[in-house]
Amino acid sequence: MAQQHGIIVLFDVENALRTRSLDGNTYWFDNMKLFGSSGVGTEQLVTIVPGTHFLDGSQATEQVLNWLPAALGSIPPTVPRNYLAEQERADDRRTLNELASLNTEDGVSDTDLKRLQRRVGKRAGKQGGGRGLTAAKLLDVTGKTTSSSAAYNYPAPVITDITGEAVTEKIMYPAQYGSPDMIYDGWYWAATVDTSRPGVYPYTVHVQLHELVEQNDEMVWQSVDMTCTSSLKIINDPKRNGFTGAGVGALPLPAVPAVR
Repeated sequence: MAQQHGIIVLFDVENALRTRSLDGNTYWFDNMKLFGSSGVGTEQLVTIVPGTHFLDGSQATEQVLNWLPAALGSIPPTVPRNYLAEQERADDRRTLNELASLNTEDGVSDTDLKRLQRRVGKRAGKQGGGRGLTAAKLLDVTGKTTSSSAAYNYPAPVITDITGEAVTEKIMYPAQYGSPDMIYDGWYWAATVDTSRPGVYPYTVHVQLHELVEQNDEMVWQSVDMTCTSSLKIINDPKRNGFTGAGVGALPLPAVPAVR
């Protein structure tokens, strides 16, 4: 079975959109630090990819990479996909209940109306339509609806392509896959890695961020395409069991005391 490498990329979306660059605005992590990955938590991550071997000792090509992007400081992408809709409905219920409790004989004051309008929040759609980011209320980083465009929750970054030397040299074969996963719109990027050619190979991740802009009196998410880089380091060492440090195989069983 292939060994799975998870690579998490955290994006400082707000600063990246302000500077129009991902330089200094990405933080890379993988699950191979124990085996020699360097630069974990920085933008200079070099992911170790140990070789896998057949029974005859020859190096095999059975390693798999998975990329998981996320926005730094935003609502975690691991919350249920219906979280936004539930927050909207809860906010509408609170607003309607408060409106019903107002003194109808005296009417509704301007102050009350403005307060309720702020609670209703703003809606934002995606520029030109397209997949994902359907029109929905803006949430702040605490998950509450907001009418302020100055502090809102950014959508998760979207990987659109993976290129670079590691791809052109046929060290890895990236592709976008559909799955039942309900975090990333059912799509994710993965790659198989050829471990038969040790060395360091850089690659480029193409990312789409989304910026909230006002167009024709409407709030829309406008896509902004950027790139960032990382590297793979293919080594001759075979993959090892993380618990025992030995080769991959059956875990050793503790001795069973004799029954008297």
